[in-house]
Amino acid sequence: MTENTTKHLKNILFIDIETVSQEPHIDLLDERMKKLWLKKASYLQNNDKLPDEDFYLKRSSIHAEFGKIICIGIGGIFFDDNQEPTLRVKMIRGESEKEILEQFRAILEKHKAAANLMLCAHNGKEFDFPYICRRMLVNGITLPRILQVSGKKPWEINHIDTLDLWKFGDYKHFVPLDLLAALFDIPGSETEVSGELVNNLYYVEHNQAKIERYCADQIIVLTQLYMKMNNWSLINENNIEVLL
Repeated sequence: MTENTTKHLKNILFIDIETVSQEPHIDLLDERMKKLWLKKASYLQNNDKLPDEDFYLKRSSIHAEFGKIICIGIGGIFFDDNQEPTLRVKMIRGESEKEILEQFRAILEKHKAAANLMLCAHNGKEFDFPYICRRMLVNGITLPRILQVSGKKPWEINHIDTLDLWKFGDYKHFVPLDLLAALFDIPGSETEVSGELVNNLYYVEHNQAKIERYCADQIIVLTQLYMKMNNWSLINENNIEVLL
């Protein structure tokens, strides 16, 4: 790798968030929020004709107004003296969403890349980045510099979206991360979890560890995809460290 490439990669944080509904049951919402959710749900596709309770658990977590973040995965690439890359993945967790977001904000603000820091996520521009911003505001947290996008020109925003890179301007084209991983022959997630199952794992099984393992796997796949999309070699599996 060239010196410019290594410098570029060291300035990137690869991120993924896991979200759940605000409450484990729709009837636990206060009446005002329940009414507003039912109004929103009436405009969403419910092809399986799910009852209100099941539809709430299936769809509310992807909407920042009705969901919350339960963990944030971050990955960074480091280089040894031989310029061999290592990916280190860690999980940000806490007793509350606010605690998680405050930790994440501190990491962003203290990162040694400073103004050159970049965030990378799959579908990040449509989901991860705005979701984090909205939940920070709800929790009374000042947005860190890298998430302050209002009034900025596109080239002034240090956000990388692998889905956006794959679209090539085709804004109708959505491709999930696991499909791109298969397409580029990148090992997929070892954890059998989908986004829709996170609510059940969190509220019913109380299996936070499995959710975090899934989140870490997503970070690994995301990072390797970004390497492939730039025609760089994949990071050796022996050089991937996951701190859970």
